[in-house]
Amino acid sequence: MSLITCQQLGVGYAGNTVFSGADFRVEKQDKIGVIGPNGSGKTTLFRVLTGDLTPEQGGLFFASGVSVGCVEQHACVGSTRTVFEELLSVFSPLMELEKELETLHGAVEATGGRDASLLERQSALTEEFEARGGLTYVSRTHAARAGLGFSESDESLPVSSLSGGQRTKLSLGKLLLSEPDCMLLDEPTNHLDIASVEWLEDFLSKFRGALLVISHDRYFLDRVTDKTLEVSGGRVYVGRGSYSTYQKNKALREESERREYEKGMLEIRRIEKMIEQQKRFNRERNYITIASKEKQIERIRAGLPVLPPRETHVRLRFEEPARSGDEVIVVEGLSKAYGEKSLFRDVSFKIFRGEKVFCLGPNGCGKSTLLHALMHKIAPDAGYARFGQGVQVGFFEQTQRALMSDKSLLQEIYDAFPRFTVQEIRNSLGALGFHGEDVEKSMDSLSGGERARAALLELILKRPNLLILDEPTNHLDAGAREVLEEALADYTGTLLCVSHDRYFVNRLADKLLCFEADGVRMLEGNYDTYVSLQKNGPPRDEARQTDKKPNAYVQKKEAQRRQRIRAARLRAIEESLAALDAREAELNAALSAPENAADYEKILELTALLQAAGRERETLEEEWLSLSEEETD
Repeated sequence: MSLITCQQLGVGYAGNTVFSGADFRVEKQDKIGVIGPNGSGKTTLFRVLTGDLTPEQGGLFFASGVSVGCVEQHACVGSTRTVFEELLSVFSPLMELEKELETLHGAVEATGGRDASLLERQSALTEEFEARGGLTYVSRTHAARAGLGFSESDESLPVSSLSGGQRTKLSLGKLLLSEPDCMLLDEPTNHLDIASVEWLEDFLSKFRGALLVISHDRYFLDRVTDKTLEVSGGRVYVGRGSYSTYQKNKALREESERREYEKGMLEIRRIEKMIEQQKRFNRERNYITIASKEKQIERIRAGLPVLPPRETHVRLRFEEPARSGDEVIVVEGLSKAYGEKSLFRDVSFKIFRGEKVFCLGPNGCGKSTLLHALMHKIAPDAGYARFGQGVQVGFFEQTQRALMSDKSLLQEIYDAFPRFTVQEIRNSLGALGFHGEDVEKSMDSLSGGERARAALLELILKRPNLLILDEPTNHLDAGAREVLEEALADYTGTLLCVSHDRYFVNRLADKLLCFEADGVRMLEGNYDTYVSLQKNGPPRDEARQTDKKPNAYVQKKEAQRRQRIRAARLRAIEESLAALDAREAELNAALSAPENAADYEKILELTALLQAAGRERETLEEEWLSLSEEETD
């Protein structure tokens, strides 16, 4: 059953098209991930679906009685309730029904149960109350409160005392509890720690209605969604599968469409050459042939797929850093508390050269505090932390206060790194989401997110051999996150990172520093390893695990070697494809040259060369896709 039907939807602002020709349906129980670059029109699409914005083109149709819910823009502002009262307000009709039942119960007792009409009314209301979830609404409210990271003591807090992020979480809880037929969620994981995100994933997987969710959290999308809607380049694409499945299918689809397009254009050019020859004969019957051939070209053009612009794959690359000593970070007996709240106590660990270590734990457990203690920005209560010999640290913190000047963003980066050309810096800025006039913004006018991205780029260009990063992906869309992942995957230095992005952690981590209720411990592996340990516990035979460690280390190094070989081959293929682009452009120019127009043999020769280049492109692109899939797997 289609809850929402969109037909050729189009929206624009001030004469600029945001997107057009959007055709899709939202079926009952669909779980749709909405993806696309920042500013592509995802939130605009949601505003159309909620009725806040009228589309300029096309039609939008809802099934009869369908309810569509979204998180309030100004979440719970002005509320005089407590946290728990605000969540319970979703069930106001049920609570009114409950009060009526209590009144009826008193009336039935007063009449000794002799009034048949009262008994009949009580029975009907009891049945309705139970059918609408009256027996469980309080327990569901408690579960939602806990799942979203509010403690039991938070229930009595006034909403007015909450931060903006906490109010957004509260509004999200109200929406989840209201369970509309179709739920629209815009970046619901932004203010949640991993435990809360996992609770949300479980809730949404059991949700019986339809869901459209905008998110840059790729792990979340893979867990929750079964369809993907992409808003990009003024168009809307819809495909089956979660984020990872959609991306693989998208690459195959675009390559197939590009080959079909190039084949059609090759045929058009061949027919155009025939038309030119017919025109030179200048006879009546030749003009009849020309008209027929022109109609043939029109039919071919009408059947050609509309190609998205070929994306320029911009790589950010850490230059080879100076070699540090084997021991990069040494921590002994580190403790920190604020008042009576202990964040961590007696923490000891070592991080060695080349390791990529990620900190995991709930919000407020002390992960960022530990990083600041390492950087000597705060003093620990006990213990010490030191860096090893030859360590050059690059530190990224969530709040960037240092990058404040009246220089433009482009000038700031260029002045700091004059060894790069302006175009190289523009390309690097583009990889992190700065396009066009964005690079001319003054540093002191940048938003918090823009300043964080600029700081991240400066860090990449500085060549540190130790990176300490605190939530580096918070202000990046999926494309920019993948660019950063590629750069860090090739990075040969040491990495210590705090991140809630589980896809990011899975891709890069070889060790985890886990902040748990009983202390901080170091584990081998990535996020999936951590989940497995949480579910299944540690291996029973510790001795056997210890015996395997040297072999695991060798396997890890071998995997890294294979990864470097694969990355090098991918770069070589990309360079070959770029050379093929130039070669095909030359051949097409030669085909169009007047001096070759009447030379049938020359045209055949050039056409054969073009076809050979096309076959070579197909082979290279298939190898590229195969290598890319190996990397993902």
